[in-house]
Amino acid sequence: MKTAYDVILKPVITEAAIANIHQKKYTFRVANDASKIEIKNAVEEIFKVDVERVTVINMKRKPKRMGYNYGYTSAWKKAIVKLTEDSKTIEFFDSMM
Repeated sequence: MKTAYDVILKPVITEAAIANIHQKKYTFRVANDASKIEIKNAVEEIFKVDVERVTVINMKRKPKRMGYNYGYTSAWKKAIVKLTEDSKTIEFFDSMM
């Protein structure tokens, strides 16, 4: 059985992700086999907030090259979680605004 910490792997910290914090949208890297319902339940359990919507994006692998060697980055899954209007914010992201 997967725990909430197996579903939510880590937060995504980019300029675009930080710009969405004001709209109560938070971005996370999640497990590749996680569904929207599992992501919603995991965020609600870990951060004690109310989730309104979950948007999932499959990030494709990209070619990378270093000198003569070449390969690909790993494919991964990104989730953008929107909280309800009356929900509290996630404290971890508050220090980044």
